[in-house]
Amino acid sequence: MSGIDKYSIDNTDYTVGQDNIQKWGFDVHNPVFGTSAGLILLFLIAALVSDPVTAKTALDGIKNSIINSFDSLFIWSGNIFVVFCLALIVSPFGKIRIGGKDAEADYSRMSWLAMLFAAGMGIGLMFWSVAEPVAYYTGWYETPLNVTPFTPEARELALGATMYHWGLHPWAIYGVVALSLAFFAYNKGLPLSIRSIFYPMLGDRVWGWPGHVIDIFAVLATLFGLATSLGLGAQQAASGIEHVFGISGGIGLQVGVIVFVTLLAIISVARGIDGGVKLLSNLNMLVALALLVFVAGVGFAVSMGTIPTTVAGYAKNFFALSNPHGREDQAWLHGWTVFYWAWWVSWSPFVGMFIARVSKGRTVREFLIAVLIVPTIITTIWMSVFGGQAIDQVIHKVGVLGQDGLTSVPLAMFEMFESLPMSATLSVIAIVLVMVFFITSSDSGSLVIDNITAGGKIDSPMPQRVFWATIEGAVAAVLLYVGGTEAIEALQAGAISTALPFVFILLLMCVSLILGFSTEKYRE
Repeated sequence: MSGIDKYSIDNTDYTVGQDNIQKWGFDVHNPVFGTSAGLILLFLIAALVSDPVTAKTALDGIKNSIINSFDSLFIWSGNIFVVFCLALIVSPFGKIRIGGKDAEADYSRMSWLAMLFAAGMGIGLMFWSVAEPVAYYTGWYETPLNVTPFTPEARELALGATMYHWGLHPWAIYGVVALSLAFFAYNKGLPLSIRSIFYPMLGDRVWGWPGHVIDIFAVLATLFGLATSLGLGAQQAASGIEHVFGISGGIGLQVGVIVFVTLLAIISVARGIDGGVKLLSNLNMLVALALLVFVAGVGFAVSMGTIPTTVAGYAKNFFALSNPHGREDQAWLHGWTVFYWAWWVSWSPFVGMFIARVSKGRTVREFLIAVLIVPTIITTIWMSVFGGQAIDQVIHKVGVLGQDGLTSVPLAMFEMFESLPMSATLSVIAIVLVMVFFITSSDSGSLVIDNITAGGKIDSPMPQRVFWATIEGAVAAVLLYVGGTEAIEALQAGAISTALPFVFILLLMCVSLILGFSTEKYRE
């Protein structure tokens, strides 16, 4: 008897939410909710009584050990995910429709794409689109493939390596998780939870402690990853506010930004996806498009000339950057690429589940093209415009970047704006974009954590969603207040450390998804 027959996905008698407890306006899966909340509380207590510098040193040691020892695992896993997703696009499985043959999409294609992008990496593009290309071009922290800084080759490779980190690979990581969740939830009727993906391999054992552990791990990785991004993003927003308005961007303002964003996120999450994330994502995409068009128009020749350079740099160096063996740029590889891959993996439960939540009615082929190809094209244009303008300023010694180089990652975009017309207006728009991207990330993250801790239920009580949005903001604010940057960076190191076990989970997801697709194929 085959594994597929033994653990027939279509014949499981598990009912979504059957193990839940309803109390105090909550509807929760007790082992997952209680254990996750308890571990988060213990973490906050430890953060309040421990030395953040000591914690950062210890967690940095663990993170660096993982990155240095498992670099090949991360790089080759990323390659496998890209090949896996591209193969599914052209395979017969691409015809399978998420939710069944007659399923209809819940959202228009534009709203769907806007939500994918806002949840996936909108805030990251604001943070790194200027700083990262300049860093690679100038050798701020090593250079990709040991290219000589400040050369035409360095310019092309800087833009290509930036795209390598923000193109197909991260979206393939998200795509594996998202497609797996969407298929098992909407086609097989299983809970919208990470554990459901492994039903073909574990059978009914996924409803016991093996599944509890998987979901608890996903909750912690999601919450701590979001809290880290809230903390780092608050630093960028505070830096921008100080730059434009002269208000001190210290811890007080950073915590104030987190409180403000969390309050708005609570309002948004209370309104649900349609009234919250969807509305804000559509609005933010329009504002981001306006900012992109303006910056591209101001330096039209530079922007248009940079896009082919970015594409060429990405294509020409794709395989060299994807090979971890025999590299002479080990410091750059570990400090950038492996770090990024671990970060994307640690974020994949959050982004993957949110994408799954809004993707019912799409075929597998349409889904993967939208998740992989479309964001890569958009990101190529974005990185070319902002990164190209920044490198051009360095080359021609224009403005702060041209004179001083990269001195502050959070300030890099605002410093680039200084040399453009209407710089103050551009900076204010950028601050608004950063803040709204925060809100959509917090909102979608709250919905994801709520799904998992509600036993895979899609519609849970509003107080439950508000609870998780509040906890996310509280974790980030407490860490910033008691430990500043060191505490946030310690949390980031801890979140990245969780990527090592989770990369194995993602590899198993690929196997489990094919097993699931096979039952769908046979059934049809």
